[in-house]
Amino acid sequence: MAKPQDVKNQLANRANGQAPTSSPAQTIEAYLKAMAPKIKEALPKHMDIDRMTRIALTTIRTNPKLLQCSVPSLMGAVMQAAQLGLEPNLIGHCYIIPYGQEATFIIGYKGMIDLARRSGHIESIYAHAVYENDDFEYEYGLHPKLTHKPAMKERGQMVGVYAVAHFKDGGYQFEFMPIEEIEKRRQRSKASKNGPWITDYEEMAKKTVVRHMWKYLPISIEIQQQASQDEVVRKDITSDPEYVDDVIDISQHHDMDQVEQADQETEINELFDGQV
Repeated sequence: MAKPQDVKNQLANRANGQAPTSSPAQTIEAYLKAMAPKIKEALPKHMDIDRMTRIALTTIRTNPKLLQCSVPSLMGAVMQAAQLGLEPNLIGHCYIIPYGQEATFIIGYKGMIDLARRSGHIESIYAHAVYENDDFEYEYGLHPKLTHKPAMKERGQMVGVYAVAHFKDGGYQFEFMPIEEIEKRRQRSKASKNGPWITDYEEMAKKTVVRHMWKYLPISIEIQQQASQDEVVRKDITSDPEYVDDVIDISQHHDMDQVEQADQETEINELFDGQV
């Protein structure tokens, strides 16, 4: 039920020609609902628009700093996830990270692996972290080789990460990157001190090596271009400005169900003798 003071404020706003006030989360929810048709066009056929918008809204709502980001950049990040067919935050496909007042889209390790598999030429692709107590050897050249036996007990500190891709024609490619090189690349990231680099360091280290190996893989130009969206701030969901409208009527997208809305209208009538 609405509180009497809240109702009075809403009526005062209507009398002054002002739209009802709304929280940042309600504003973002309204934009997501308004942009849903465009986002649906970008989604792969196997993905559901309702699930995508629900996951995106949950991701944004649970991070107070994202609620402070500009709405166009948030919508742009959601659109990037939709275009790539990746779900934000849930299983490490991709992340939406605040960078100042702009939302940054970051592809996760599992998202990078998923994109690589879509090429149709890769049988399997994976990455593993190497620790100082592991039995690890690798060699490049005319006869490259890689051997890794993880230590059974205390593995020590991480010393690097390697990635391997097996192609359907029988070939393969592998790449090893020491932790010092991974750290250099991390420091160049806008989100080096935030988001998955803090919460999922090993996963981001793996993704860094897979991304470095990207140029040696039989991947289409289209997928390479999709992966280039990694760590990008998009100020809009499209180059066409009509899809970002700063005057969307939030009252048309309020999350009250019909029963609650009817109850509030009844309460208003009772409080103000039907003068709504």
